[in-house]
Amino acid sequence: MIRNTARKGRSVTNMATEENMAKISKLLHTRYRVNDLEKTVAFYRDVLGLQETGRHKSARGSELVFMKAPESDEEIELCCYPASGPVQVPTDLTHLAFEVDDLAAFAKQLEKKGVKLSDGPTGSAPGTVFAFVDVPEGYEIELIQRARK
Repeated sequence: MIRNTARKGRSVTNMATEENMAKISKLLHTRYRVNDLEKTVAFYRDVLGLQETGRHKSARGSELVFMKAPESDEEIELCCYPASGPVQVPTDLTHLAFEVDDLAAFAKQLEKKGVKLSDGPTGSAPGTVFAFVDVPEGYEIELIQRARK
């Protein structure tokens, strides 16, 4: 039973854990609606190097494609559902972040494919650098090279 008030010195969150409540264990996928599914899939696959893991049509008629980074468990669900109207992504609404082993080398690969960094590279924590790429539909991708150990 979750109580609205916490016991002295314990938060409501801790009480739920103490009572062996069911819990969320991990993030499985993130959905991005798009207008042009095949163009977006091609970008994520051919430019970013993601793998397509599944494809199907939902009961309501959405076309869905699941993709993931080679070393990641979480998937990205790309969804095309024209019946809900065109997708219009406001500036700076959301982004996905991917780790890269060498940001400078990855940026050169992108340029060979006609894609330029839209922001960065920028240093943050010691040895960590990040940059952004604009992708189809107005979404952004953040590329992060973490400090080498």
